[in-house]
Amino acid sequence: MKNIDRSKPVMVTGATGYVAGWLIKKLLEEGITVHATVRNPENKESLKYLDALAVKAKGNIRYFKADLLTEGAFDEPAKGCELVFHTASPFTSKIKDPQKDLVDPALIGTKNVLGSVNRTSSVKRVVLTSSCAAIIGDAKDCLGYPNGIATEAQWNVTSTVDHQAYSYSKTVAEKAAWEISKAQNRWDLVVINPSFVIGPGINPDATSESFNLVRQLGDGSMKSGVPSFYIGVVDVRDLAEAHFLAGFTPEANGRHIISAENTDFMTLAAFLQKKFGDAYPFPKKVLPKILIWLIAPAAGFKRKMIWLNVGYPWLVNNAKSIRELGMHYRPIEKSIVDFFQQMIDNKVFKTGKR
Repeated sequence: MKNIDRSKPVMVTGATGYVAGWLIKKLLEEGITVHATVRNPENKESLKYLDALAVKAKGNIRYFKADLLTEGAFDEPAKGCELVFHTASPFTSKIKDPQKDLVDPALIGTKNVLGSVNRTSSVKRVVLTSSCAAIIGDAKDCLGYPNGIATEAQWNVTSTVDHQAYSYSKTVAEKAAWEISKAQNRWDLVVINPSFVIGPGINPDATSESFNLVRQLGDGSMKSGVPSFYIGVVDVRDLAEAHFLAGFTPEANGRHIISAENTDFMTLAAFLQKKFGDAYPFPKKVLPKILIWLIAPAAGFKRKMIWLNVGYPWLVNNAKSIRELGMHYRPIEKSIVDFFQQMIDNKVFKTGKR
């Protein structure tokens, strides 16, 4: 149980990221000083949205240059902090080398951040952004869980660097964090395990896999149909709130599944169709699994991933987050509509019916 002094600075890694933006907004509004780690503090263009938040808020923001792969890079920003939020980790499908592009930044980055934490006597708590991907590797895995639903007790044991590399990166990084945490007794570790994150960003130009998927639902890429792909979804604003609560709720401990609802691609598309009608070429049908399997390589997906995920329910239980963090989740219909509206406002799509 750790009480965090709000007059002390708080470190946030990956400050220009999708989730970090909303977390920093919350911290600044609460009057907290944020030590924000970024790749290049001199790039004012990339920091302008965070700067705009700081102008309106009671708190202050200080930028620190830090690279996940550089040992000791987080020593300076951690100074004087009692609380550290480690949100930085790559999430992209555009990878050439899974080990180099995904696993190393996640694993080595976590070890380097926690190495700095171990060298910083003021730190009392670390909140780590992990993922439901560290719990479920493939949707088919849920068949082996009690009642077919994953809880914080489960771990992903099926992903490898060659199969579901992103999920593997999140799994090994979180396991390393628990090992490092258990080797000492000064600071405690609280882990956030979000499902698929959607919702408007602090930076409307931000790119993420979330952005790419929702854009494709409306730009015609999926107008012929979508796979029967089941996912959990959470609003980025709720996810930021979960991080804040994990940091400042003294009793918070262990892992926390942060997910509003269990859903699927077709349901998300139907929400957009309901709101925006035929102004955009939303998918209106589910494609047969065998067709998805056949065309997978041409679309950049491995057939094994399709076979182990399409058509299988993907289910998680979010009861712990509601019970122990006091989470309240937005309806995912609002999240997806708000996200798509931001893209429209930012002129991501050409207007007009097609």
